[in-house]
Amino acid sequence: MRRKELERLRIGVLLMAWLAAPSPAAAQVQRAALAELIARATLAPQAGAQEVDLTLDEVVARALERNLDIAVQRLNPQVQDLAVAERQAFYLPTLTTAFNNSSRTNPSSTQLDGGQSVSTDTATFNSAVTQAVRWRGGSVDVGWNNNRTETTNFFSSFNPSYRTTFDATYTQPLLRGFQIDSPRQQLLISRINREISDLDLRQTINNTVAQVRNAYWDLVYASQTVDVQRQALALAEKLVQDNRARVEIGTMAPIEVVQAQSEAAARRQSLAQTEQTLRTAELALKRLIVSGTNDDLWNGRIRPVDVPGFSPAPVDVTSAIRAAMERRADLARIREQLGINDINLRALRNETLPALDVVGNFQLQGQGGTQYARSGLGGSVLNIIPGGFGDALNQLARANFPVWSVQLRLTYPLGQSSAQVAYARARLETQQTQAQLRQLELEIATEVANAAQQLDSIVKRIEAATASRELAEQRLQAEQSKFEVGLSTNFFIVQAQRDLATAQDAELRAIVDYQKALTEFERVQQAMVGRPTQTQP
Repeated sequence: MRRKELERLRIGVLLMAWLAAPSPAAAQVQRAALAELIARATLAPQAGAQEVDLTLDEVVARALERNLDIAVQRLNPQVQDLAVAERQAFYLPTLTTAFNNSSRTNPSSTQLDGGQSVSTDTATFNSAVTQAVRWRGGSVDVGWNNNRTETTNFFSSFNPSYRTTFDATYTQPLLRGFQIDSPRQQLLISRINREISDLDLRQTINNTVAQVRNAYWDLVYASQTVDVQRQALALAEKLVQDNRARVEIGTMAPIEVVQAQSEAAARRQSLAQTEQTLRTAELALKRLIVSGTNDDLWNGRIRPVDVPGFSPAPVDVTSAIRAAMERRADLARIREQLGINDINLRALRNETLPALDVVGNFQLQGQGGTQYARSGLGGSVLNIIPGGFGDALNQLARANFPVWSVQLRLTYPLGQSSAQVAYARARLETQQTQAQLRQLELEIATEVANAAQQLDSIVKRIEAATASRELAEQRLQAEQSKFEVGLSTNFFIVQAQRDLATAQDAELRAIVDYQKALTEFERVQQAMVGRPTQTQP
């Protein structure tokens, strides 16, 4: 049923009352009320305020597109992607390059220094690549060092001398750091945090959609409550006019008009309060579906199109609990937390092991430059053999001077280390998290069962409220009929009007509560309670 249909229904009710009016004065008053209602139903929107008709599906779509809580939460997966990339960057190779040029002159202290003073000019070019290996915590260091040396030392066999060295070292842990180490621990935790950020986003969306649905139904309730209060005010004002007409023709005492006016004033006060509630409910809904105060809808007016329906269906609590165990974001989150605890436990257990590393090193060397062949130590030069850096590179390529070594290093702490204490604490924390998981499963089953019981209770409430409203309508009609023939008084008419308004409000409130209970029943099967918190590695 749409809003216009509700207005047509109200017009029809007043039209039937007008046709049944026995006196010309009362008929005139009812015709005026009917004309006012028709005019209100056909009035154009107020200038400067955009009126937007929105269905429930439309406000949900707006929330998914514009809600700021969702917009903020959508950034978290991207942040976690960057955190994962930051952890993975640890395994990228690192290149180091160094250039150096130096000159040094030393005084002679022995006959073997090669002169009264020895000057040496050295130029170096070194480069190295270091990389951590993902496999079993190993690391590789590769270096290529080159230098050119020119000296005044006459004992030097190469002048200028070129020397090049290739050096490769691989370090592999065999105990501590073999199964897991700190970089791999942080990378694994970052990946789990990435999954948790998706769960948090899903939880935020689910909770926001539930809030939007509830806010929409609150707005519907507030809007229809205003309509009910307007109807009650119209009836009260009609009674005032009817009583005045009766006073004029002498069939009623003037005090009856005062009583009717008092009731009309009370109805105006109730109408003002419900209109304030309507504005508050509208603002609460806007908060959830606009992107900011510059959104066009922020300064507009929302007219809810959908009205709450009531079509009760049987609820399968067992299936709902099973679905909640599979889909609840907070349950999935604590399971991911168990994964983080397991990683931390493995890392702390690894820290309790001795450090046993095997280090393999392989080195190649090359020597080149202009070579001086002498007759003996410090003797005269017999021959000069030209050469340069290419000679050193050729020796390096032919592996003329290889050097290799294998080293086994063991480090073992004496006594109970801090790592063993931390490992014992982590085991207790894991057991605590497992207990929290079982506790949460019980809470979820209880929440789902309570939500199902709430639905059943509201169904009974609606049935009772509908019966009460129908009886209140019949009573008001009966009191009006008796009043027309002088068998009733203003007091009973006013009381019947109040009872009808109360019964209509109770029925509407029950139907709206049923829709909100349906929303809650869906929410407890898939969303967590409260705001998400990001797990830190």
